[in-house]
Amino acid sequence: MTTVSSSVRRIAATVLAAGAVVGAAALPAAAQDGHHQQRPRVEISRVQADSPGRDDHSNRSLNNEWVEITNTTRDAVNLRGWTLRDSDGNRYRFDSVRLAARATIRIHTGSGRDTRTDVFQGSRDYIWDNRADTATLRDDRGRTVDTESWGRRHH
Repeated sequence: MTTVSSSVRRIAATVLAAGAVVGAAALPAAAQDGHHQQRPRVEISRVQADSPGRDDHSNRSLNNEWVEITNTTRDAVNLRGWTLRDSDGNRYRFDSVRLAARATIRIHTGSGRDTRTDVFQGSRDYIWDNRADTATLRDDRGRTVDTESWGRRHH
């Protein structure tokens, strides 16, 4: 009887230990599946809200205010219909922009000729608040993909 019960205890302990190992290994994977833990496929990677030099409203100064969007995946992403907004509701809508795998595109405030790496909003005024603002990137279905905030806004 003692041999049977010690064998059962050893088997039970082995099964429990195996379950604990499997559970511990699965925990990080489950945590990564959480909505807030998952890294976005396309993200706001950098913002230069304060154009260097004097804010003289020249096209050069306006274009030195920008937001960078990076595709972190191995696949190209079509940004057609995606939007980039600030806290005041200024919106840039992407037209036919294909963002290559692991590529970055810079969205400038002023005017210019769109390329694979740079697009232009065509604004004659600054969009991003130097002290505090939030850039929000939404996909073509209106879902928030990423946000980047700086400073503190007082309402």
